[in-house]
Amino acid sequence: MMRRLRAVGGWVSDQVRQQFITRNRRVAFGLTVVTVVIAIAAAQHGYEWWFSPGVMILPILCGGLLLWPRALRILFVIAGLGIAYDVAEGKAGAGIIATIVVTAFFADVLARTRGKLGTRGLRADRMMIELRDRIRAQGTLPELGEGWGSTVVLRPAGGSSFGGDFVVSHSDGTSLEVALVDVSGKGMDAATRALLLSGAFGGVLGSVPRESFLPACNSYLRRGKAPEGFVTAVHLAVDLASGEYTVSSAGHPPAVRFDANTGRWQVSRARGIVLGVVPDLASVPDIPEKGVLRRGDAIMLYTDGLVEAPRRDIDEGIQRLLGEAERLVVAGFRTGAPELVTTMQRAIASADDCALVLIWRS
Repeated sequence: MMRRLRAVGGWVSDQVRQQFITRNRRVAFGLTVVTVVIAIAAAQHGYEWWFSPGVMILPILCGGLLLWPRALRILFVIAGLGIAYDVAEGKAGAGIIATIVVTAFFADVLARTRGKLGTRGLRADRMMIELRDRIRAQGTLPELGEGWGSTVVLRPAGGSSFGGDFVVSHSDGTSLEVALVDVSGKGMDAATRALLLSGAFGGVLGSVPRESFLPACNSYLRRGKAPEGFVTAVHLAVDLASGEYTVSSAGHPPAVRFDANTGRWQVSRARGIVLGVVPDLASVPDIPEKGVLRRGDAIMLYTDGLVEAPRRDIDEGIQRLLGEAERLVVAGFRTGAPELVTTMQRAIASADDCALVLIWRS
């Protein structure tokens, strides 16, 4: 008899372990128990101070964060039966029912969204925060050594942490390569493509000859089965010993250079076609620009969010930028760059992502 009881007990134990083998099932069971307890306690006389049918919102919200959609909908059924019981006992009214239904709807949306990412709880939020921090770290230029300075300002549209503008850079101690890239679109709409391309372009930069960087990026974009929009970019290569530089553009707003001898900002003549449009950039003529950065000189790269506004010519925006950039010389390049971006955003009422890269020699 004892053997039979032990065998039955072992079989029951195995079945329980199989049913609760995953964390999702254990959490679902726990929330179901909590929901049933709340529904029953809310209908009992003397427990009104501690329990009410509205408290059922808490396990529903937890389910939206912690459960997969299928398990969450089973919890909804249990909660619905509990509410029906409380209504029959005269403890729940239309207001409580409507509140719980709306909460359940948003919990279901939350669960389905996180289900697509394959994450539960706050893992998706932590993942996005980590990605944001990685993008910001990647946009930081390396130390250039004595006599050089640099700063980067990135302002995604709408106050978002992500945008379609990004910076990649590489330095081997004797030279610096920087690329400022603008993905079509703005804010979170362009952020996913920018995240993908920043890793790809960052891997290409410094791995191929500087004159092959933009063609290699174009080839990468053309590998896809269907184009997802164009990409503009400007590439700067600087010899940190001599100050010699080369600017290459792919449909990007022209770089501007400050000449300390004349005290004026000059627009770069570098031109080229946007990335992802033609199969091979070598078949399209481009115009790079070469020059030398001497002591006191600076070069500035920026995206169209700083100079382009609806129903206005972009050249007008560039001239306004050059006018505002005169203050950089007085305020200092490092401290004046963020203020320059803020001023231009207000001047043209920009609703686009904005980015600026400034490199100077002192």
